[in-house]
Amino acid sequence: MLLFLFRKVKRCSGDLAKLAGNINVTHGVPVIGIPSRTTLFCDFDGPVVDVSDRYYATYCLSVERMMTEVGLANHCKLLSKQQFWYLKQQRVPDFEIALRSGVPENQVERFLCIVRNEVNQPFLLQKDRLQPGIRWALELLHSQGIRLVLVTLRRQAQVQDLLQSYRLNHLFKVVWGTQDCDAAYRNSIESKCALLAHAWSHDCKQYGTPRYAWMVGDTEADIVAGQVNNIETVALTCGIRSRSYLAQYRPNYICDDLVSVTHSLVHGTPVSSSWGC
Repeated sequence: MLLFLFRKVKRCSGDLAKLAGNINVTHGVPVIGIPSRTTLFCDFDGPVVDVSDRYYATYCLSVERMMTEVGLANHCKLLSKQQFWYLKQQRVPDFEIALRSGVPENQVERFLCIVRNEVNQPFLLQKDRLQPGIRWALELLHSQGIRLVLVTLRRQAQVQDLLQSYRLNHLFKVVWGTQDCDAAYRNSIESKCALLAHAWSHDCKQYGTPRYAWMVGDTEADIVAGQVNNIETVALTCGIRSRSYLAQYRPNYICDDLVSVTHSLVHGTPVSSSWGC
């Protein structure tokens, strides 16, 4: 664990709310007073799209394949989506999830191979859904001059196609992704750190060092990447990690979702409590 390296988490209202210090009200509608040179680096899976249906469908398909192809119908049992997602949010390894589903230890690697091969199949990718309110949040942030930069371990071409299909591509200044189909599922901390470093360097060269910058994401990789690159971190609980798990990595803020972050910027009020420190 890297816990001893990280700063104590602040309340979500903290400096996010301070940005709204120049708010004025026009016809009853709050208007953001956000300083110029503000960049928000954001992950894709979790903050922008909900991948829980795809991950659970991939798990179910893999267990069912083990039942039919390996003859484990009398051994395997499907976890409910609630059970499965709870384990994923606590970062229980897929190896352990397989065992809890009745897959014999000597067949777990075969199960994991099915998961890796299927999780990015087009018919499963169609199960991803935009997070509620995300279009409103991104459009409002963009309209106030915040530079939105997507930093994701998904394949870059895949994400660009998805953004175009969602009609969100015009909201992001840059999309940083990978060429590796499996990178997002592995969620390597080292890969995320390197990718964010490139994004940060490009942003500084292109626009000058931001006055304010955050890395927004839903996993430990996003938090550590921000910390390694000296960027404030906002952990979101709408994705694949729980609040209690994210809190161990000491992000600067913990919020429910990107809509909550946007509300905090607009209204300058707390939208989520910290992890309890």
